[in-house]
Parts: sequence; structure tokens; C-alpha cells
Amino acid sequence: MAEKFDSLEEHLEKFVENIRQLGIFVSDFQPSSQAGLNQKLNFMVTGLQDIDKCRQQLHDISVPLEVFEYIDQGRNPQLYTKECLERALAKNEQVKGKIDTMKKFKSLLIQELTKVFPDDMAKYKAIRGEDPPP
Repeated sequence: MAEKFDSLEEHLEKFVENIRQLGIFVSDFQPSSQAGLNQKLNFMVTGLQDIDKCRQQLHDISVPLEVFEYIDQGRNPQLYTKECLERALAKNEQVKGKIDTMKKFKSLLIQELTKVFPDDMAKYKAIRGEDPPP
């Protein structure tokens, strides 16, 4: 799979370089250099075809739209992954805290119910397999 990405990256780098060269060529265009311009345009078309061939190999890859938003904002797309992991860790800690709180609540509730309803709680614990009835 990595070689597919490497191939795409290579084609994209070549395409960007051809576009850069085309921009230089056009900014200093002389009518006598029409053949060179045509050659650069053909390289650009060939580059797009190469990129399209790579697209067919990577059709099952999906990229979250937020990654493109990061790129559009001029941010590093790897920050998206970092921030997703940080959000997941924070949510995990939050859920863990809720679980711990619910366990403490259950323990306290059982203690208090055992004081008020000792017979019923003994039956409950026996059904749950927590404590045999006395």
C-alpha cells in the first residue's frame, strides 16, 4: 500500500514542478517559444493522466473533509490526527470518570439499601451471585 502512496506522491511532485515551470515559461512568453509552451502543456496533460491512474489504485481510501479544511487553512494535515487523538483521549478520560462515579454510586446505593432493606438486599445479592444469603 505504501508504494501506491509513494507513486502518487512522486507524480504529484512532478506535476507541481511542471506547473511551476509552465508559470515561469508563460510569464516570459515569446511567440518564438510556442513549441516549448506546447511541450510543457503536453507534460501537464500527461501528469494529470498519471495522477488519474494512481487515483484508480487508491479508490478505497477515504479522507475526512476536515483534513481538506486544514489544508485550505494552510495548516499541517498531521495536526488533524494529533487533535483527533487528543479529543479521543479527553473523551476517554471523561467517560472513565463517569464510569468510576457510577460504580461509587452503585456501591453506596447498595450499602444504604442493605441498611434499610436487609432481607430484600440479601435476596438481590444471592440472585446476582455476589453474596450468599445468611
